[in-house]
Amino acid sequence: MNQPLPASRQTKALVADASGIAEAAALLRAGGLVALPTETVYGLAADATSGTAVAGIYTAKERPSFNPLISHLPDLATARRQGLFDANALALAQAFWPGPLTLVVPASSGCTVSDLARAGLPSVALRVPAHPVAHAVLEAAGRPIAAPSANRSGRISATSAAHVLADLDGRIDAVLDAGPTEVGVESTIVACLDGAPRLLRPGGVPRAAIEHVIGRPLVIAGDAGHAPISPGMLASHYAPAARVRLDAEAPEDGEAWLGFGPEGREHAASLNLSPSGDLREAAAHLFGYMRRLDEMGRKTIAVARIPEHGLGEAINDRLRRAAAPR
Repeated sequence: MNQPLPASRQTKALVADASGIAEAAALLRAGGLVALPTETVYGLAADATSGTAVAGIYTAKERPSFNPLISHLPDLATARRQGLFDANALALAQAFWPGPLTLVVPASSGCTVSDLARAGLPSVALRVPAHPVAHAVLEAAGRPIAAPSANRSGRISATSAAHVLADLDGRIDAVLDAGPTEVGVESTIVACLDGAPRLLRPGGVPRAAIEHVIGRPLVIAGDAGHAPISPGMLASHYAPAARVRLDAEAPEDGEAWLGFGPEGREHAASLNLSPSGDLREAAAHLFGYMRRLDEMGRKTIAVARIPEHGLGEAINDRLRRAAAPR
């Protein structure tokens, strides 16, 4: 079943006062898309705990693959409920939050950020923004908010509400206008996962300032001798234990089945990404369903053909990585 580009909707311009902040938070709690100001750039915000809401970000941005998204929190205490902070991560958070630093840390056992926002990874990217309007919305929303830059994929990041509307008018529910941003470049991203912190992306916090806090040079992602850990760098990065067979017409004996569309397969190891053929619903279910089928212990997961358009392009990108030789 075909899925069109994002349906045209009325994008509301909200003033960044108490009423506008309350309306933005209500839209986010209801699963909507709202462009928010941060001190770096405007972010395209959605409820990070809802896979369906997060899929809407990818649809609006026409993002070509499901890279992990940064989840924004109002303070360090709230962030520590989502991720596990080692000594380096804690020192960096205390030094630079709120501010333009994103920390990639292991997800906690109680992490509520959706599989889709984390791209199926055991880590989570967290930031506490310094912008007072963003902070107020996060407090009012009461949940982690995913917010990549509020522009279509491949285009210049938005540093004003006018920039947002030039790219996303009719694709999102609202933009909260608080004037131009201050920093103008995205946050620095540092991974604190397995020892030495790694710089994944330079940004609003200089490398030298980070190295001063941790007392050692940052490892640069991709340096020789270090496995790449930034999104999408390994072809088999998203592979389950089971072999994955793509574009299957039906499961063979002993296979698990990941279906799509109204032609369901009824057997013990069968899940359907979207019985109605809705690619947004399929994206929201992708990582969780792959994990559930893998846990069933079958040697192979057969996957139905997924249309190669809209979010189907990103779904197929991840499925091809899961099926890649290891």
